[in-house]
Formats: sequence, structure tokens, C-alpha cells
Amino acid sequence: MVEVQEVLRAWLSGAGARPAAERGGVNVKTARRYIEAAVAAGLVRGGGERQLSEELLGAVLGAVRPARPDGHGDSWEQLVPLQEQISKRVKAGLTVTKIGELLAREGTVVPYRTLHRFAVERCGFTGGRAGVTVRVDDGEPGHELQVDFGDLGMIADKGRRRLLRALVFTAVFSRYCFVYLTFSQTAEEVIAGCEEAWAFFGGVFRVIVPDNLKPVVIRADAVNPVWNRSWLEYSQARGFYTDPARVRSPQDKGRVESGVNFVQVSFFAGEQFTDLADARARGLTWCTQRAGQRVHGTTRRRPAEVFAEAEQGTLLPLPAERYQVPRWAQVKVHRDCHIRIGSALYSVPHALVGQQVTARADAALVKVYHQDTLVKTHPRRDPGGRSTDAGDFPEGTDVYARRDITKLAAQAAAHGHHIGIYAARILDTPLPWTRMRAVYALIGLARTYGDAAADAACATALELDVVNVMKIKSMLEKGTGKHAAAEAARHAQAAAAAGKARFARDAREFATATGAVLHVLDGGPQPQAGPAALS
Repeated sequence: MVEVQEVLRAWLSGAGARPAAERGGVNVKTARRYIEAAVAAGLVRGGGERQLSEELLGAVLGAVRPARPDGHGDSWEQLVPLQEQISKRVKAGLTVTKIGELLAREGTVVPYRTLHRFAVERCGFTGGRAGVTVRVDDGEPGHELQVDFGDLGMIADKGRRRLLRALVFTAVFSRYCFVYLTFSQTAEEVIAGCEEAWAFFGGVFRVIVPDNLKPVVIRADAVNPVWNRSWLEYSQARGFYTDPARVRSPQDKGRVESGVNFVQVSFFAGEQFTDLADARARGLTWCTQRAGQRVHGTTRRRPAEVFAEAEQGTLLPLPAERYQVPRWAQVKVHRDCHIRIGSALYSVPHALVGQQVTARADAALVKVYHQDTLVKTHPRRDPGGRSTDAGDFPEGTDVYARRDITKLAAQAAAHGHHIGIYAARILDTPLPWTRMRAVYALIGLARTYGDAAADAACATALELDVVNVMKIKSMLEKGTGKHAAAEAARHAQAAAAAGKARFARDAREFATATGAVLHVLDGGPQPQAGPAALS
């Protein structure tokens, strides 16, 4: 009605149809129709603007516009029989443009605006937006802190250009904000940003409302999200609760959404930063002065002042020490009963070889979990180091793996006194670990032929000062048990009779394949070589 009145006012002032159309914001044809309908209703050009009554204007509109009892035209009426079909397509997620194309193929062509109004009013189409927005209350001071990431732009970093990102923290009650600048979105960086935020605010907020960042939420769900282990452990250590926003629902954290845009426009745009340190230093100044001292558009108060007056004193205490971010990893236990964390090796019970375990590594300890049960704890080692518990190896294998000479000698001594002494003689070298296999062979002989026979053989060999496991094996193969002991006794008697305590041997040991035997004469002059010495 306003545009009709403006067209007629221009016409009454002496303007033509075209100038009147321009003043009314309509095209020339429409302006002419308005003028013709008004003249037919009794409008006189020289009668003044008093003629433009509500009745006259209503008559003009009634004559110009077609009769629409329900307020809609013919195109709308074409869509009414198709309402159910259009509703199904709306529920299927089709856009209004696509629905219009399908209707056109089926013979129904209507203007886009008409179809869009019909889909919104009759078929539940929202276009991705709710029809009504309800403002959520700010809550109590110190309770809620909304967090979001935003890309700012490229800055210099050690001779190259990198994308600078801003982790923005906005206090819901006061609108006081803090910006942590970083190049990455890892769990370590997000937690580092939180630590800087607590230092900036002077305490910890009770509830954090973040986006569904991978360092926070592994699998998003409105009711039961799956948390990142590092984040969950961090929130427990700092005593706050995490209430992540729903997927594709920026309105759940609307305070920080506008804050990210404010950081992009007010802080970063048009600025030049030498490096990340420079950007962080200037960002801190911007938070306290520009962002903190401005008059907020919604609260009409300065955020820094509201925070200091009503919010800072309600925060949880500031942590005394900086949080050490642990590293969680799913790793496989290798055949050597070790896992690799941070380029260092840590032993795990041998029963878990080939299975997946969860490892948690911080600055001091490495903890290993299997099916959420703690199975091993080690002190943290530097890259290339190793932490091994001998109890993690299968029984009897840890000695060789760790080159434990003392324990190997003790194992040999458990089979017999002389076996233990013999093993100690074998290991009595500058590089004892190179002789460990010989001791294992000696223990194997004791298990095969019995401890008594092996101990007797070792006693005999010790008397003869023969340190050779193959000699022990030969002695045991020739006779076991009492025979070996009797053999040792005969050796001792022969040595006593010859007057030589350590190196006398039985003459049968010098037997040759031809049957010739060397006889040892007691006393007398030195035997002379030649046929006379043989018989």
C-alpha cells in the first residue's frame, strides 16, 4: 500500500508515470496500472493528496491485484496438491532448487520464491537453520568458558610461511577473551593453550564448551562422546567438566563464534608479524587492552572490568605447576617382549607378545595397559634407551638376554658343587659373556646324564685342570653314574702311583689304532724315543 500511495503522490504533484515509478520503487507498467485504477476510482489530478484515503488505496489494490482469498496466487495453488510429495523430498535432504527441477520434469513449473515459501510454511523446510532462535542464559560467573579454533593467515616462521591458527577462549558471563596462537591442533598444543588461558584468567573455569576437536573428542556424539585419553586425563587433573558442542551446531558456542571473527578482523587483519613469538606477545596485549577494554555490543560493558568485578574470584584455584602432557599410544608387543615408545624400548610380560597394548608416557614414567588393566610401569628413558625387567621374559631366557653371568653361574651350581666350580672356571675370562653358551651346554649335560654323573665328571676334570665342556661330554658318553665316578677314582690312583698329582694319565689313553701301547716306567732315567720304548 505504501508504494501505491507514493506513486499516486508523485502523479498528483505533476510527475509522469516514469518519475512516479522511480519514486515508488516499481516498474513503469505497474505505476501506470496504479494510476489508471486510481482514476477509475475517482482520483482527480488537481484535487490534492487528501484524496488518497484508505478506501481509495484499497480500491486501487483490489483492482490491480488478482483476488486471493487465502493470500496466495495460482503458483501456490499448483503446489497444494503436491504438498506430501514435496515434504518427502524435504525430509530426504533435497534443496529447494533440486525440488524445483524435479517438479519441472513432472510438469509443474513455479517461481523459486513461491516454492521456497511453500516448502518453509507447509513442508518443514528450514534451509539448515531453525526458524526461531532462543538465546541461552549466560549462567553463573566463572562457570562456562567457550573454546574454538580459527584460521588467521600466513606468517613467517624460520624462513618459510606457515598458517597461523588462533585458539580463542571466551568467558560466557563477562565476554573477556584470551587468544592462544599456534601452528597446529595437536593435543599437546590444545592443552598448552588451556594452561596459558588459566594463567591469563588467574584460575580455572568449571565448564569448557569446545568444538569437536580431535584432541578433545575422538568420536562426536550429542549424548555419549568418546573422549581423547589425553584430554580426559587433563580435565580430571584440572577439575573442570567438558561439554562439547553438537556437530555442525555453532549456536551451541555462539559467544566464542563471534569472538573468532573479532580476532580475525580486529587483531590479525592488516598486521605484520616477524614470527610466532612476536604474534603471541602482541596478541596478549590485544586481549588485555583492545578486546578487554572495548564496550561489548551485547552487554554494553567492558569485559575486563566485568571479569575483575564478578568473575575472577569465582574461578577454581590456579594450578601450582604446569601440566606435563602424557602421550597415549596403541602399540604391539614385539617378539623380544618389548614395545617402542618415543624411540626407546620397554619390556612387557611375555604372555602379551603379539598383542596390542595401550601405553601412557609422561616425563617420568611409562605405564602399559592391557584391556584397561595396568600390566607394567617403567621409568622414562631417553631416545635409544631401554628399560627391561628380567621377569618379563620366559623362564630361563632372561639370563642370556641380559648377559647375567652371576645368575648363570648360580644356575649351574644348583646342579652340583663341582658343576658350579667348573662353570665359574669357564666364565673366568676377560669376556665372560662369550662363554655363556658353554655353560648352557654344561647345564644341558647335567639334565641329560643326571646331576650326580655330571658333577663327578666335573670333579675329575677339575683335578686334571681340564676346562673343556666337550671333554665332560666325552666322559659322560663313555660311562654314566658310578662308572664315571670309578673312572675318576682310577685316574686318581694312577696319578698317586706315578707320583704326579695333576698331569698323570692312564696308559690306555695313549692307545693307538695299531694296538701299540706306551708303557710309563716309574722313576728311572728319562725314556728314550725309539722302538725300545714300545712293546
